[in-house]
Amino acid sequence: MPVPLALGDLAEAHLLVLPEDVLPEELEVLATSRFAAARWEQTPEAPDPRNRRRTVLGLLRLSRHSTLKGPYRIEREVRGRLGVPPAGSQGYLLRAPHERGDEAWPGTADRDGLARAFPRGLPVRDELRSVTWLVAAARRLGGAVWIAGSGAVLVPDPAAAVDLTVWSDIWLDPEACLAVVRQAVPRARLDLGRDWAGPPPGIGRVAVRGTDDMDPAERAALHAAAEEHDLQVLLDPEPRSAFGLLADLDLDGTLAVEVGGADEVPTVLAGVPWAGQGVIAYRVSWVPDDLSELRAERPGTDHRVARGRTAPLVNAVARALHRAVGGEVTDMMDFVVDPADL
Repeated sequence: MPVPLALGDLAEAHLLVLPEDVLPEELEVLATSRFAAARWEQTPEAPDPRNRRRTVLGLLRLSRHSTLKGPYRIEREVRGRLGVPPAGSQGYLLRAPHERGDEAWPGTADRDGLARAFPRGLPVRDELRSVTWLVAAARRLGGAVWIAGSGAVLVPDPAAAVDLTVWSDIWLDPEACLAVVRQAVPRARLDLGRDWAGPPPGIGRVAVRGTDDMDPAERAALHAAAEEHDLQVLLDPEPRSAFGLLADLDLDGTLAVEVGGADEVPTVLAGVPWAGQGVIAYRVSWVPDDLSELRAERPGTDHRVARGRTAPLVNAVARALHRAVGGEVTDMMDFVVDPADL
C-alpha cells in the first residue's frame, strides 16, 4: 500500500494535493519545465509494474534548497482535517527555506491567493519560485496546495489558464499572420498603430524658445534637412520587428495576438536547438472588459461565462498559428501544451 500521509509530516512543509490518476512522471515534466536542474534523487517505485500506486516515496529535487517528496496517500480523515478537495487522494510535500518579505498591499491583484495564504509576509526567492510552481502545477493537474503555517488551501481554477504562446523561429509578415489568424477568428484585424506623416506644415517658419537669435534662413534650412530625412525614412522604413492583431468579441472583450522577437524563452525551451538562433513569440491572449476580474482569485459569473466562450477561440488561433510556423506551444504557466490537445 502507498505510504499514508500523517499530519505530523506537515511540519514546516507545504503540500501539493493531486487526484489519484496523476503519475509522478507528469509531475517531473512540469518540474523540468520551470527548474533547469530538476531531477529525481529517489524515484517513486511500485513492486509490480502494473501497479500504479507507488510504495516507495520519491524525492524530486527542484533546486539546491527545495525538494518534493511523495506520493503519499491522503486518507479521507486527513483530507477533512486539512480542508483539501475530496478528490485529492495523493500528495507531495515541498520542503523549501521559509523566506518571507513584506505583507501584500491591500487591494493588490492576487489571482493565486498568495496574500491570503501568507498574511504575515509574502514568500520571496527560492520559496516564492517553489510555491508559485506548486500553484501552477495544481492548476495544470486539477489539484490544490495546502500552505504550512496559515493552513490556507489554494485551489487554482484550470479554466483560468486561457492565454497561449506559440514559439517558433519562423517570422510571419503582418498580412500573412492576419490570414492565418482569420482562419480561426474571421473578424481579426491588424493593429499597427498610426503611421506618422511627418511634422505639420509651417514648422520652422516661426521661432520657438531657444531659437530666437537664429537666422531665419538657417532655421528654415535645418527644418528642410530634417523633413528630407523624415521623408526618406517614410519611403524606406525599417522592417517591422513587432506588431499586433485584435478581434473584438463584443460583450466578451477582446482577443489579442502580439508578435515579436523574444529575448528570453521559457526554461523548457532553453535547450531546443532552433530556439538558440532567435525566437519569435506569437502571444495569444484574452483581454476582458474588466481587467480586475482577470486578476481575481475567484472572478464573478459573468467573467467565467465570457472566459468559457473565449477559450476555444484562443485555442483555435494558437492551433492555426502552430500549423503555419511550427515550434512549441506553452500555456500561461510556461508549461508545454500538445497542439493536438487544443
